[in-house]
Amino acid sequence: MEKFVINGGKPLMGEVTISGAKNAAVAILPATILAADKCILENIPAIHDVSVSLEILEALGAQIRTLGKNSYEIDTTHLTSTRVPDDLSRQMRASYYFLGALLGRCGSGQVAMPGGCNLGPRPIDQHLKAFCALNATDSVEYGMIKVQSEDLQGAHIFFDTVSVGATMNAMLSAVLAKGTTQLENVAKEPHIVDLANFLNMMGADVRGAGTDVIKIRGVEKLHGCTYSIIPDQIEAGSFMVAAAATGGNVLIKNVTPKHLEPITAKLELAGATVEEYDDAVRVYRTGDIYPCKIKTMPHPGFPTDMQPLMTVLLSRALGTSIITEGIWENRFRYVDELVRMGANIQVDGQVAVIEGVPELLPAPLRASDLRAGAALVVAALSAKGISEIDEVSHIERGYENLVEKLQGLGADIRRVEKPAAAMAKAL
Repeated sequence: MEKFVINGGKPLMGEVTISGAKNAAVAILPATILAADKCILENIPAIHDVSVSLEILEALGAQIRTLGKNSYEIDTTHLTSTRVPDDLSRQMRASYYFLGALLGRCGSGQVAMPGGCNLGPRPIDQHLKAFCALNATDSVEYGMIKVQSEDLQGAHIFFDTVSVGATMNAMLSAVLAKGTTQLENVAKEPHIVDLANFLNMMGADVRGAGTDVIKIRGVEKLHGCTYSIIPDQIEAGSFMVAAAATGGNVLIKNVTPKHLEPITAKLELAGATVEEYDDAVRVYRTGDIYPCKIKTMPHPGFPTDMQPLMTVLLSRALGTSIITEGIWENRFRYVDELVRMGANIQVDGQVAVIEGVPELLPAPLRASDLRAGAALVVAALSAKGISEIDEVSHIERGYENLVEKLQGLGADIRRVEKPAAAMAKAL
């Protein structure tokens, strides 16, 4: 077990390069199953969820060759199984994408009830609704979700709620189905578009990704291709907030500025300056932090994954901010950790009222999930003194080389091994 030790109070300065998008990679990796061929994927982030996805592919019979730190050749020509091992599927939420890919390619797939961050109920009923509309059946046996079909048929599917996961799984299962599938009330996030682009590179016919309606004309087969994953919108946003929170000046490279517009708008309201370039943004703050109101919404609204980070920034604003969480139920669990640092935050259900304080104070902290953990890192960086953050495995599920990237910006942060005695006491 490891922890982060952070001596905060220093502004971040310099340049940082953003890695490939986690939320795109964990869907595109299973999508390689549909090719029954060799695919070369580039700009894959070196994070835990990607490692698990690669292990799952190997367990299913795929041949994987490492071409570089962030590049892989994945050969899914000969699969030997359609069942994702329990121990692997439970390690991340996105394991459910293997259901759609295996159903589309093989006509059946089995995955354990997925794991990941505990952000409240995250049912997969909309995923199963899509599979059943495409002429599949589903069942649950011993905690395993099984879907199967002898003849996938295109269908008109209207989602009851906007769901990124259900949208992607429907796309994965429909590209090889007979006829035309129309998906309505779909998610529009950048990684939805990235998955559609990858599928089309393999020979699929997917149109409308990024809008309210996606049309998929089924094709008989797909083929391999070479594809590069888009930059990670949330990692970029995390460094943007970190620059603003510490009063720094950071050039954030390898980004798509348009994907960052909802984050940019709120940072500018809060007193930061954001300069946009072709594939980079510069964020700096020289004055005070100002309060603002935020409600998380599906894209193109403010992303829920950025909510904990903006809460950290606004905890030091000159006045009262209100953040409403419109996506997940338990996303404010990290607030108790910020209160330990002197923040003045009151949570009532899905609404947090933040009274700004002059400064945050260092404290021992615990990361409860991926984005909450990233927010605590930013809080510790902006607090003068030494803070320690436990359970950092949550954070490293979604951020590649976070410690090294922050050190490159002048942060005093170390990854240290927890003593065995402390670990035993924690257990």
